[in-house]
Amino acid sequence: MKRREFSGALSAAAALAAWPRGAAALSESDAAQGVRAALERGALAAVALLGRTDGFLGNPRVRIALPPALEQAAKLLRATGQGRQLDELVTAMNRAAEAAVPEAKSLFVAAVKSLSVEDALDIVRGGDTSVTDFFARKTRAPLTTKFLPIVTQATARLKLSERYNALAGRAADIGLVKGDQTNLQQYVTAKALDGLYYTIGEEEKQIRADPVATGSAILRKVFAR
Repeated sequence: MKRREFSGALSAAAALAAWPRGAAALSESDAAQGVRAALERGALAAVALLGRTDGFLGNPRVRIALPPALEQAAKLLRATGQGRQLDELVTAMNRAAEAAVPEAKSLFVAAVKSLSVEDALDIVRGGDTSVTDFFARKTRAPLTTKFLPIVTQATARLKLSERYNALAGRAADIGLVKGDQTNLQQYVTAKALDGLYYTIGEEEKQIRADPVATGSAILRKVFAR
């Protein structure tokens, strides 16, 4: 699915905000089921967009850069002839994210299926990123568990990643490096998830700004007045 289809899918969720609660022909339960189907399409579109070659590396909005702790040392490393290794590391980090993202598919589908009527109404009445927040709340922890082994395998062959982890570990002991940056694999995993939720969030904002810009069979069937 492409960007246009993703926008059309999320427009179903935005349209529920204008759905007449008293309409006799359609129950809230039916409307929520329509939102579930639309959000599933949107989530799968985001996975398809990022979970492919250059999904991250070729997209400046989500491209994973060197960790700040390594970025500070990059000039010195390049000056000592390790520029190629740095470039390989950046490519490997992004390829790892691209390889991991398809693992989100089943969890996104499960999250959408668990959506209650109340969840659906909360989403469309919430802020500009309520869909993104819903997915992150439901899936970030289990996706971290799924992504980490894939990222680890993709970066393990690079000697520079081992050196980074050793250096970052020592830097963490004296408080110079914190959080996910203490481990390259954890850093890439977190950034891959950030990119995935960011992509959904940007589309959601666009749909909320113009919820009737695109249509779909679901919109016609579930949200027709």
